[in-house]
Amino acid sequence: MDVQLFDFDLPEHLIAQQPLQERTASRLLVLHKETGELEHRQFRDLIDYLAPGDVLVLNDSRVLPARLIGVKPDTGAKVELLLLKMLGEDRWEVLVKPGRRVKPSTTIVFGDGRLACTCEAVTEAGGRIVRFHYEGIFYEVLEQLGSMPLPPYIHAQLEDPERYQTVYARERGSAAAPTAGLHFTREYLQQIADKGVELAYVTLHVGLGTFRPVSAERVEEHAMHAEYYEIPARTAELVNQAKADGRRVFAVGTTSCRTLETVGQQADGQLVAGSGWTDIFIYPGYQFRIIDGLLTNFHLPKSTLVMLVSALAGREQVLHAYREAIKQQYRFFSFGDAMLIV
Repeated sequence: MDVQLFDFDLPEHLIAQQPLQERTASRLLVLHKETGELEHRQFRDLIDYLAPGDVLVLNDSRVLPARLIGVKPDTGAKVELLLLKMLGEDRWEVLVKPGRRVKPSTTIVFGDGRLACTCEAVTEAGGRIVRFHYEGIFYEVLEQLGSMPLPPYIHAQLEDPERYQTVYARERGSAAAPTAGLHFTREYLQQIADKGVELAYVTLHVGLGTFRPVSAERVEEHAMHAEYYEIPARTAELVNQAKADGRRVFAVGTTSCRTLETVGQQADGQLVAGSGWTDIFIYPGYQFRIIDGLLTNFHLPKSTLVMLVSALAGREQVLHAYREAIKQQYRFFSFGDAMLIV
C-alpha cells in the first residue's frame, strides 16, 4: 500500500498553536463509518452520541517535563536532552541535540548541578542511553529543571503547562500528550458518567514516534516504535462485560485504541489485565477486536495515525472528512478540534 494514498494538502494556518480558553469549546466533526455521513457539531455534543452502558476508555498517562537543557562541564557547550523511555536503574533512552557533542562517557550537568547524566551508549536510531545522577527523588528534580516537550509543529510558547495534560492524567511517563483527551473537563466527564456511560482507564506512555513521519514508500515497510502500556483489572472487566452484552466500547485517542487492540489481538477479543510493550501498527485491512468507536483529533498527512483512523472508517471516507474539515476551517493537531467516528 502506497504511503502517498494517505497524503492531503493542509494549510499551515490550520495548525492550532494554542489551546482554546475552554477545553470543551472545540468543534466536533462526526463521521458515521457505515454511511460516510458527516455532521458538524461542538465537542459538548459528544454526550449525545453516547448511550447508557457504553464504555469510554481514556489514557491516563501524564506528560513528563522531559526537555532538559544542560552543559558539558569540560567545555561549557550547551546540550538539549529529551527523555524518551525509562530503562530502569536511573537509565533512560534520550534524544540529544546536537548529537555530535555527546559521545559515550560524556557527562552533562543540568541547572544548579542537582542533576547530571553520563552517556553510556548510542542507539541504532541515533539516540543515547544515559544514566542520571542526583540526590532525592528523580521526578521531583525533573519537575524543577525540565520543561514541557511540545510537538515540533507548535511554535508558540504555552502559558500554562497543564493545558498540555489531560485533567485525568496520573501515570507519569509520556513524551507527548494523548491529545484527544485534552477536550475534557472533570465536570464534562461527570456529566457523561451521570448518563450511565462507564469510564475506564488504560495507560500508554506516548513516545516521539507519534510525530515521526513515515519514511518508507510502502505502508507495510514502516516500523513502529514500542511504547509501554498497562491495563488495570477493572478496565478489563468493564470492557469484557460490555463486549459480552453487545454494548459499545469507545476509545478516547489513538493511544487508547492501540492499547486495547494490542491486548485484544493477543487474547482473542478479550482484555486481560497486565502490562507490556506494544508496537502495533493499525492500517486499512486491520480487523478491530475491541473498539466500536473512536474520539480523536485531526492528524498529520501520511502519518500512522491517519492510517489507523482510515482502518476504522475507510480511507476514502476519512480523506473526504479531512477535506471537509479543511474547507470548514477546523483546527488541526494537538490543540485542534476533535473528530468522532461512530
